[in-house]
Amino acid sequence: MLTSELLIAPSVLSANFAHLESDIKRVESSGAKILHLDVMDGHFVPNISFGPAIVKTIRRITTLQLDTHLMIDKPDLYLEQFKDAGADILTVHVEACTHLHRTVSRIKELGMKAGVSINPATSIGTVKEILPFVDLVLVMSVNPGFGGQKFIETTLAKIKALSKMIIDLKLPTVIEVDGGIDTITITKVIDAGAHYLVAGNAVFGDGNIETNFSQLNAFTK
Repeated sequence: MLTSELLIAPSVLSANFAHLESDIKRVESSGAKILHLDVMDGHFVPNISFGPAIVKTIRRITTLQLDTHLMIDKPDLYLEQFKDAGADILTVHVEACTHLHRTVSRIKELGMKAGVSINPATSIGTVKEILPFVDLVLVMSVNPGFGGQKFIETTLAKIKALSKMIIDLKLPTVIEVDGGIDTITITKVIDAGAHYLVAGNAVFGDGNIETNFSQLNAFTK
């Protein structure tokens, strides 16, 4: 079971990859407990980021929990690779999985926590049947594929409805939100029921990592 405490999950995609170890150590020393790793394949989303090799490198750098978000087609082909690379949480998209229960079951068989993600235009109804089997639901509050996008306000109603669904079913499922999280939007997302708050540019964007993380983390207290 994942913790339901409020956590800032710095998104490594926004870090300076020329100084990746340093940037990760800086968020770690600032109090981060989890890192968000965005894996993109250029098919499910139009951008390409990194794969298991970089996850494995990050695993060697830090002991923080690695929250690995697969924005890829046919994720079933790569579950074992991400397990071997050191992923702790593996999240797949509802839109990318033909047999979602089977995919989620395999993630858990491999010893990882299982998450499912939905895009802004995807209804929360698509996760209702899988909720008892997952540890986390990731609500995208921007269209996946690029950092620095503006928060889509209509996703707040979706987060609230999802939170109510989880409470009504008496489940321990964690809600994570990714996209446009900053010092303005973070309170709205927390009030809607989110637990894990993914922040990329808001943490790494201007290089003031410690200050930026501390400012965001203050909202979780």
